[in-house]
Amino acid sequence: MGTNFGEPGFGDMLGEMPAFFKIFGGLVIVLVVGGFLYVIGKGLTTWTSNNAAELMQRPCRVVDKRTEVWGGSGDSSANTSYYITFEFEDHTRIELQVRANQYGLIAVGDTGELMYQGTRFKEFNRALSV
Repeated sequence: MGTNFGEPGFGDMLGEMPAFFKIFGGLVIVLVVGGFLYVIGKGLTTWTSNNAAELMQRPCRVVDKRTEVWGGSGDSSANTSYYITFEFEDHTRIELQVRANQYGLIAVGDTGELMYQGTRFKEFNRALSV
């Protein structure tokens, strides 16, 4: 039940591995970890910036809607992101990601008040037609 000092282990295998494989393996690990850190950092930056932004409420008109479908290969399910483009009275535009239930309730041509904070959609109150 003691340790087997005479048998080769993982450390011995690494010692015998060519330098190219060590460098390549290390590079892959650095790229994967770096990619994860970049995505996490970018998400935190966007979240912080949205929280620091002023809550805006402006009259606007809905000028476009679009969806983006991603994933869905093999056994994985597809995901859909929903976007609406709003145009303000000064003809500037902003495209915001919205939830599916909001996407279905807002139509191109609708006018009303948009409430948003940075790049975060909050609410759209449609103006009543007379």
